[in-house]
Amino acid sequence: MNTWLRRVAMYAAVLAVVMLGYAVAYDFGMSVFDGRPRTFLRSLQIVVETFTTTGYGSDAPWRSPEMNVLVIVMDLTGVILIFLALPVLVFPALQEAFSTSVPTSLEGLSDHVVVCGSTARAERLIDELDSWDVDYVVVEPDRDRATDLYEAEYTVVHADPDSIEGLRGAGVETARAVVADVSDELDTSIILTAKEINEDVRAVSVVEEPDRARYHELAGSDEVLSPRTLMGESLARKVTTAVSTELGDTIEVGEDFDIVELPVRRGSDLAGTTLAESGLRERAGVNVIGAWFEGEFQTPPNPDAVLDGGTVLLVTGRGDQLERLRDLTVTDVRRFASGETIVAGYGEVGRQVAEELTAVGVPHTVVDREDLDGVDVVGDVTESETLQRAGADDARSVVLSIPDDTTAEFTTLVLRDLAPDIEILARAEEIEAQKKMYRAGADYVLSLATVTGRMAASAVLDDEDVISLDTQVDVVRTRAPGLAGQTLGDADVRGRTGCTVVAVERDDEVITDLGPEFRVLVGDALIIAGTDDGVNRFTELLG
Repeated sequence: MNTWLRRVAMYAAVLAVVMLGYAVAYDFGMSVFDGRPRTFLRSLQIVVETFTTTGYGSDAPWRSPEMNVLVIVMDLTGVILIFLALPVLVFPALQEAFSTSVPTSLEGLSDHVVVCGSTARAERLIDELDSWDVDYVVVEPDRDRATDLYEAEYTVVHADPDSIEGLRGAGVETARAVVADVSDELDTSIILTAKEINEDVRAVSVVEEPDRARYHELAGSDEVLSPRTLMGESLARKVTTAVSTELGDTIEVGEDFDIVELPVRRGSDLAGTTLAESGLRERAGVNVIGAWFEGEFQTPPNPDAVLDGGTVLLVTGRGDQLERLRDLTVTDVRRFASGETIVAGYGEVGRQVAEELTAVGVPHTVVDREDLDGVDVVGDVTESETLQRAGADDARSVVLSIPDDTTAEFTTLVLRDLAPDIEILARAEEIEAQKKMYRAGADYVLSLATVTGRMAASAVLDDEDVISLDTQVDVVRTRAPGLAGQTLGDADVRGRTGCTVVAVERDDEVITDLGPEFRVLVGDALIIAGTDDGVNRFTELLG
């Protein structure tokens, strides 16, 4: 029974009780005060006529004051109940009749992804699926939310994601995968239901607490994702890249030729210069594929874009070239001293950051509101006194692993005022919070929604030959018949698709020295790097 029917039933019950009560009172009053006895049925008729105004006054006039008062009260009660019926019953019924009707099932679906839940993480996943031209269906139990999605032209069904009817309506029988990202308890129920309908469907679930991953596996999940763990590792690597001799995450393309992302540090030789002025090709010999400017990825990057503390470069090169670039991206202080790192927030992400820093021997101080094992300073990180006790005045870096975006934004402002030169790395729950954190003064921000969406997309698109960095770039090994016989300069791959050809595999050899005059031959396998949309354009135009 839906909400409107429940309201109708409750209203009818209240109305019946009120009318019967007034009928008893009217029957009693006419006998005792007016001296004109009525049958109970006649008294009930008078009450109904009064409430509905269909025969009002058939017993008038009343002789006693008591009966006149009773009738006046009955009149008022009837009017009130009529007006109550309008917003409670009539208006919702009209709204439902004229509102958008969200389907509860869809026909003709095949090889699509069933997405259970409509969070920001799910929206990022949908963006990824769209970029690969993979169909999807969102299963949303909340009617208003489902209506909003439907009117925004999402493919959506209004149903409970853990019900057989709901998943059947989303076509789970013919789906390539189902992704559950609501809550740990509901996710397991969704997976159990999906596997009951289609044992072969690929089930991907997102776990909030890593120690509950086992239960997801027992429910039948083929892949359990723990984005908070990955986020902690990623934030820690941004610190360790600057304080150790390691480059951090790399993707090996050929022997001694890698793709790596390197953040530009405040006070480094590159900070404040434009990409064109930096002379990275001449000074380090690297090829810049793209760059993140305040969380926005550009490929190819604008030569006039200014490199600052919020810039992260995505480059290719040999090991010695990448080491030379690394020296250009760090400050003199960072070249010779590891310094102290503050980890603000000791939840799942903060714990992972602390573990990673401990593993590589980076000294750090953990701050949290609660006095937990592993917490060095107890206090509110939005208070400058707490940050000073944690050593913010002398720290090199701070990792904000705070789950609340508003608190993280405010803490960023406090830190930037307290220690203008400190490096701030932050997590964000929502994608929209990234820009605000950069504006507040953060040097690097990683969104949980982005990480989760890309992890889920990677798990669903496991048949694609894609190597994903944990940000926004795909490195793809592919063949491009449309390029055969052309040089890279004539084909203008970068200008037409936004992708960069970083290497070519030919006869078991990886060629990385690719100039504009390099000619692609039939049978060559190209290694390209770019955004999802760019890779998709490359495939459409040249694949």
